[in-house]
Amino acid sequence: MSHQLSGARDVADKLFAGGLLLFLVAGLVQIFLAGAGVFDINGQKVEDATSFDPHRTLGFAMGGLAVALVVLALVAGAGVRTIVVTLVVALLANVVQSLLAVWGEDSAVLGGLHALDGLASLGLAGFLFGEARERAASPPIGTPARTTVDDA
Repeated sequence: MSHQLSGARDVADKLFAGGLLLFLVAGLVQIFLAGAGVFDINGQKVEDATSFDPHRTLGFAMGGLAVALVVLALVAGAGVRTIVVTLVVALLANVVQSLLAVWGEDSAVLGGLHALDGLASLGLAGFLFGEARERAASPPIGTPARTTVDDA
């Protein structure tokens, strides 16, 4: 049974890393879509501008992905720090982003914080992705260390 659990954790950890990479790439696309939306606003209010619809749609999809990442981190047994940081990413991507987007309609400062919150989410996701890559590169616990000719 523990071998099956270990296998499930390994799969979840690989999916977690892949999901983080997807989140990061989507974040780059988000920045492009926000810029494209601004330059195609044609004098409309932000909340009425259809030019932001792709940005909004991808943002909601990223929020859902962030929640899935929390579940994957839990299933992978990724560790307390990884789980907490992933939960922070999910809160930033879902709750804080949505609130700042709504409040930013009436306040340029809060609209600017919406952009910074997005960058913070990406920065934390990048940190988590780096950790996931390190976990993937390190040998499983209990595996003997590799020796070189000089060590023999």
